[in-house]
Amino acid sequence: MTINEQKRQIISSRIKEARRLAGLSQGQVAKMLGLQRPSVSEIEAGNRAVAAEELSKLAEIFDVSVAWLLGEGSGEVNAQDDRLQLAARELQKLKPKDLNRLLNILASMRDPEPRS
Repeated sequence: MTINEQKRQIISSRIKEARRLAGLSQGQVAKMLGLQRPSVSEIEAGNRAVAAEELSKLAEIFDVSVAWLLGEGSGEVNAQDDRLQLAARELQKLKPKDLNRLLNILASMRDPEPRS
């Protein structure tokens, strides 16, 4: 495996991990990115490169740094944290409309200026 292939695998696995921890489906992430669901599936499988704009948007969606998505740094997310597992289970119960509202609320808490 080449260095580029290894890097793509790291990026794809981090995107998949962050999406799962966020409690989002591939379809939901695709909608947020303006892509089709198969594109997200291909990204997570390491079969499709991620554009810089997509990487930036994914970092924003998952509230992680672009550097972490790129495999840099040691900022490990503990998937065994009971609070994360509880949050993911609760998020999965939400209707898509309610989940989108919640994500907008969370984004407005993070951003200096609320979104409209």
